[in-house]
Amino acid sequence: MEQPATTEPAGLAGRGSIEVRHLHYRYPDGFEALKGIDLVVEPGEKVALIGPNGAGKSTLMLHLNGINEPSHGDVSVSGIRVERKVLKKVRAEVGLVFQDPDDQLFSPTVFDDVAFGPLHLGIDEEEIHHRVENALAAVGMSGFGQRMPHHLSIGQRKRVALATVLSMDPSVLVIDEPSAGLDPRGRRELIALLREMTQTMLVSTHDMKLVAEVFPRTVLMDAGVIVADGPTEELLQDEPLLLEHGMERP
Repeated sequence: MEQPATTEPAGLAGRGSIEVRHLHYRYPDGFEALKGIDLVVEPGEKVALIGPNGAGKSTLMLHLNGINEPSHGDVSVSGIRVERKVLKKVRAEVGLVFQDPDDQLFSPTVFDDVAFGPLHLGIDEEEIHHRVENALAAVGMSGFGQRMPHHLSIGQRKRVALATVLSMDPSVLVIDEPSAGLDPRGRRELIALLREMTQTMLVSTHDMKLVAEVFPRTVLMDAGVIVADGPTEELLQDEPLLLEHGMERP
C-alpha cells in the first residue's frame, strides 16, 4: 500500500528529491491543465522539461513551491508534502526562477534583491551578507551588489534572478526558459553555469540544443500528460515522437 508523503523533511537522504503522484489541476474556468502527472526526480538529477506551448509545463512547475494547489494528487519536495501549512519550508527548498528576470528583480540594488529572501526568513545580518556574496559568486556576478538591476543586460539580470534563489540555499532549482533572450555568449555562459551547479534541476525550455548539452534526462509533456520520459540522447533521436508533439531535433 502506498505510503502518504510526510509533512516534515525525510532527512538529508531525501533532500533535493521531487515526487509528483497522480497530479491533476483544473483552472477555475474548468480547463484541466494537468491530467494525472507522475514524476520522480532523484536528488542531484538534471532534468529537462520540454513540450509545446500549453502542454502544462509551467502549471506543473508552479506546483513545486505551492503557487498552484492540486485539484487531486500529491506533490513532495525533499520529503516535504507541499501544502499551505509548510509553504515557508517548501519555498526555502525550491528555488523558482521565472523566464523574465524582471518578475523577480524589484529592489533598488542587486544586493537588496539577493538579500530579500534570507531577510524574510529572519536570518541575521552577517549571515545574509555571507549568503549574498556566495550567491553572486556562484553566478559570476561578484562585485555587482550595488548596481541597479534595471541597468544590467538581460543575461546579467537572469544571473541575478538565479542568485536571488541561491541565497535561500535551495536543494531544488526549477527554471523556466533560462536561455530565452540570451545572445550566443550569454547562452554559452549559462550552459557552463548550469553544468557546474549541484542542485536538483527541473528546467522547462524550448532550446533543444541546451537540452542536449546539459540535461541527461528529458521529460516530454503534451496536453497535460507526460508522453515520454527517458535518457535525453535517446529521446532527442526519436524524430517522429518529437514532431508529433510539436518539437524538433536539435
